[in-house]
Amino acid sequence: MARWSHLASLAVALALVQAASSAHWLNDYFFTDGNVRATYDASGQQVAMVSLNQQSGGGGFNSKKNFLFGEFSIKMKLIPGNSAGTVSCFYLSSGTDDYRDEIDMEFMGNASGQPVVLNTNVWANGDGKKEHQFDLWFDPAADFHTYTIIWNPVNIIFQVDDKVIRCFKRYADLAYPNAKPMAVHATLWDGSYWATEKGKIPIDWSHAPFTVTYRNYFADACVGGSKCPAGSGKWMRRQPSKAEWGTISWAEKNFMRYNYCTDGWRFPNGLPAECSRH
Repeated sequence: MARWSHLASLAVALALVQAASSAHWLNDYFFTDGNVRATYDASGQQVAMVSLNQQSGGGGFNSKKNFLFGEFSIKMKLIPGNSAGTVSCFYLSSGTDDYRDEIDMEFMGNASGQPVVLNTNVWANGDGKKEHQFDLWFDPAADFHTYTIIWNPVNIIFQVDDKVIRCFKRYADLAYPNAKPMAVHATLWDGSYWATEKGKIPIDWSHAPFTVTYRNYFADACVGGSKCPAGSGKWMRRQPSKAEWGTISWAEKNFMRYNYCTDGWRFPNGLPAECSRH
């Protein structure tokens, strides 16, 4: 009986350690850089606040581990009001070299009253230019919303809350990010030269500091160079269902602002090969 009691106490203790670890996700899983402040919400969950001002710039956090395939998500509350010129990001990247792999969710700030634009992009061996951009159909500064990247050997899925909005397929003869482990990043920076109306509307620093709030980070992923976690099959083989292809069509029809596969001016020698294979 005493041995059972000891084991039960140990199990409770381990459960508490695991719960505490998940509650302190920023400290446990990330390095921080620049203007990042950690606090806690009423439930005891850690919240990261990343700020941007003219004097000291922006900030972000970068994962301590690199991953090769996985499911990654985070809840974000974006900048309220006039956020034109700012770029808030949640993305994966293998580095900063000219041959990097990268998977991006970038939120391009707006002038007050205009929609925030979500830019999704995929880089493979330094080749990007695969943007799909969407006007968000809700106010992303009014509350937290969940943004998810599912990356496996078959496809890359981008999801907003419960809606799949894009699937980037792998083709055997085309470049795809499948060999370079990538770190998870979240950043906030000055993108005045590019972000809002193709750079026509820069940051109005009178509204600074600009702050993005992150919470509830989740990763179920294979750490680069080691085994994948138990149960990884649920995302390792995942492809959009028929219903999810329906939400992709819905997003494209109603909210797509830019599709690289229709930009003949950008690709005068012909559109990328995958554009004709959907």
